[in-house]
Parts: sequence; structure tokens; C-alpha cells
Amino acid sequence: MRDSQPLTENDVTPEWAYRRRKLLMAGAALPALCLSGCGEAQPPASTSPAPTTGISADGLTTTEVQTSFRDATTYNNFYEFGLSKDDPAREAWRLKPRPWSVEVSGECERIGRVDLDALLKPLAVEERIYRLRCVEGWSMVIPWRGVSLAALIKTLKPGSRAKYIAFETLADPEQMPGLREPALDWPYREGLRMDEAMNPLALLATGMYGRDLPNQNGAPLRLIVPWKYGFKSIKSIVRVRFQEKMPVSTWNQSQPEEYGFFSNVNPDVDHPRWSQKTERRIAASGNSLFADRIPTLPFNGYGAQVAGLYSGMDLRRWF
Repeated sequence: MRDSQPLTENDVTPEWAYRRRKLLMAGAALPALCLSGCGEAQPPASTSPAPTTGISADGLTTTEVQTSFRDATTYNNFYEFGLSKDDPAREAWRLKPRPWSVEVSGECERIGRVDLDALLKPLAVEERIYRLRCVEGWSMVIPWRGVSLAALIKTLKPGSRAKYIAFETLADPEQMPGLREPALDWPYREGLRMDEAMNPLALLATGMYGRDLPNQNGAPLRLIVPWKYGFKSIKSIVRVRFQEKMPVSTWNQSQPEEYGFFSNVNPDVDHPRWSQKTERRIAASGNSLFADRIPTLPFNGYGAQVAGLYSGMDLRRWF
């Protein structure tokens, strides 16, 4: 399935249109195709050379041109608020990010429901500039504020049987009108292997562009894993669980031939319906939504920091 001839970008039906069509025709759950509301067919790949990554040696920042705040907050994937990219910015005003608590469970010492501010208070707040790539072929460069996931994990004291960490998003139809459509098996769930979660790049974001996270970007707490496709960056987290077995990952559960559990950016492994070799960088330009396409880098350019996590793994099988 994954070795089939990929379509060109111009052949691809817009994801939001595809999902709406399936919903109308089937009247049932839609096949999962990205984190929420997907991109339109893309322009042809640019023939210009790839830019330098600009990523620092530790991977925590990049000198690349940042995406504008407006684009980063109005061109969003968050199906809980609708299937189109402008739905979250229009509908997420309903979300109440305070008060907020996170339920911690599983193979760890510190179990129970914890107020978010109390949970994060002991941890150092960090500023990082990461690029993120969505599986549909667009990417952004965003300045984030948050706490190290590894630092939080240490405070929760997982046991030796904790091989994975699982996350779950809020699922409240009163706050999230998109839940009324069977686009996915709600609530949204994600997970990481523990060594991935302990990598210094993994961030629990609480803000962006020097301010608190907007609702449409996953307020008040979301995961950022910059070497993986964007749908791995679960938003509005309400549950964290440590467990021995690989957790359920929503897109992998819904469409396993298209979305693997690991979800690492790999330009050599095409999505069954399009190539992953290039991307469209949405940056600070007047026509950023129609920017030239640039080559996609393995692990989204963070290979120096994370490639060792997957040593010996067949990354075509474990995609």
C-alpha cells in the first residue's frame, strides 16, 4: 500500500472536502486524514534550492523566518472545532481554558487529578522556536513558550513498567461543536514512547509569540514534538497516562495504512495519496499560502537530535 505510485499535489482532493463528502455519503465515521481540517491541493514543487535549516546545535531554536501570528492562529487543524482550517479561529471562543486540570494515571507514583497551574508551577518556563510540518505538506515556524515534557515526567515519577506515555484531549460538545460530527472516534488520543518523551526537544506548550496559547492553538496545554508530523501535537490535554503497552493513537487507529504510531517526518515514505518529499512553508509574507514548495528534511531537520532514538528500526515499516 505504501509503495504505490503517489499522486502529484494537483491530483489530490482537498482533505476538508474529502472528509465532508465521506460524511455525507456514508453517514458514519470518516477516515482519519490529519489533525483537523486539512489543506487544499498544493502548487507544483519549486525548483529553487533547499534553504539551510537555521536550527541550532541543541535544536531548541531556528533562525528561519517565522510564520506570522495571524497565519499561525487562523490556519489551524483542530477538528474538535470543525473540519475547515478557519473553523477553529471562528469557533474556539467557546473553550474555557481556566480553570483546567489534568488527570494523571497509570504506572507512576503521582496519581490523581491535578490543577494545571499547580502541576506546572515547579517547572522552568522555556522559550523555543520550532518548525512544525503537517502531513498534508505545509509547515510553519513558531516561537513557543512552555515546559520540558521530560521535566514534568520526572515530577510524576513513572515506574519501570512505564514504557509509553499517553495523552487525551478534552471532549466536550458544549465547548467543541466539531464533536457533533463523527469525524473521529472522540476523544482525541496520542502517545509517545518514553525515550521520545524524555528527549529534550519534547515540549508541553502553554504559549506562543510571547502570549498564552490561543484557544484554537490548543489552550491551555498542548504537546510539541518537532520531529514528527503535526497531528502528533495533541491539543487541550486533560489526561496523561503512563503504561507498559503502546497506547491508542487516534489517526493510527482510524487509518493505520496512512498514519503510523511513530509519525516521524520522513520524506522517503509517501502518504498513500501524495508525496511527502516537499512542503509549503507558511511564513511572514503576503502570499505565504501560495509559497514555493521546498524539500522536506528527514525528522523535519532535527535528525542530529533524535535519529538515534530509532537506530536499527525499519522506518518504512515503523512510520
